[in-house]
Amino acid sequence: MTLAQFFEVCSQNASVTLFYFIATPLTAFLASIFGRGEGHLSPWKYLYSFLIYAVTIPGIFAVSLSIYRFFFERGSIMDANIYTQILPIISMFITLSIIRRSVDLDQIPGFGRLSSLMLLVSIVLLVMWIMEKTNLFVFTYMPFWQFILLLVAVFVILRLLFKKAL
Repeated sequence: MTLAQFFEVCSQNASVTLFYFIATPLTAFLASIFGRGEGHLSPWKYLYSFLIYAVTIPGIFAVSLSIYRFFFERGSIMDANIYTQILPIISMFITLSIIRRSVDLDQIPGFGRLSSLMLLVSIVLLVMWIMEKTNLFVFTYMPFWQFILLLVAVFVILRLLFKKAL
């Protein structure tokens, strides 16, 4: 199954996609009502962690896909798929805002990793966009695995610099 086929299945089964992206913020809302003031305690923080991962991973993917589609492929915003490009982003922002009102996100297990993933994806997309706009061509005699190793080292250094800056 290709990514295009997966998106087509999601669009054809809109009720399942809608249920998923409506149930996640609704569950966060109900958890914030029932666990008022106890969001940092054991059962609630793991529920919040699950909800954050369940909504943020598709949201990050949808943002990355949209950026790629609009900046690199020069696609039209009118061709954006509501179920795979818009709904995950809206659901992510609503869920995160509901959870943020209930509990400090630093107390949620794994949220630091998720914010690092968001930062890393943003850096990769920014570097790719800069490389495309400047039309840099690299002619080198080094093997491909050494080039990948060099690229990974650059991203690790950028990540360390961003960690120190924040």
